Amino acid sequence: MENNNNANVSTGKPKATGAIFVAPTGTPLPMNAVDPLSEAFKNLGYASEDGVTNASDESKEEIKAWGGSTVLTVQTKYGETFQFVCIETNIAVLKEYYGAENVTEDRNGNITIKSGPGDASAHPWVIEMLLNSGRIQRIVIPNGKLGERGDITYTDGDAIGYDMTITALPDDEGKTAYRYIATPIATPITEPIGPEE
Repeated sequence: MENNNNANVSTGKPKATGAIFVAPTGTPLPMNAVDPLSEAFKNLGYASEDGVTNASDESKEEIKAWGGSTVLTVQTKYGETFQFVCIETNIAVLKEYYGAENVTEDRNGNITIKSGPGDASAHPWVIEMLLNSGRIQRIVIPNGKLGERGDITYTDGDAIGYDMTITALPDDEGKTAYRYIATPIATPITEPIGPEE
């Protein structure tokens, strides 16, 4: 039996190089926490201090035998969402929030947004964070689709935020997300090891 270990107690901090990434459908997905992402992944930039909220929605049904005893439990519903607020007004964020077909950028960097109804397509998302003790966690969402958009508030005291809730749809294996946690990288040996002279 292992003892309690405070090294396993952790917060989730964004990586300095980015924490929330999106890519077009068909982009190769990472299979661990440390391999570089495909260049097709775009960084959405800073998220608000509330970070990312991962919620599960599931329900089960009890099957009872004659006499009232529960003899089987069947899962009848399962869903998973990821909610966050992006606080950078950049082209990648705007395309996710408003829909790629509604946002254009010219060669001078001028952006045009057309608000209107539309059905967002599902595509890969990756969320990366630093855990305590030097570990890295990567959440890979093969088919993430914008489910809900929160309100945008324009004030002189708060950053403009784009509140998005991503619904993770099942992939070919019926999985909604994959989580990879890498152990700390060992300190490299800088001096050669050999027999003493």
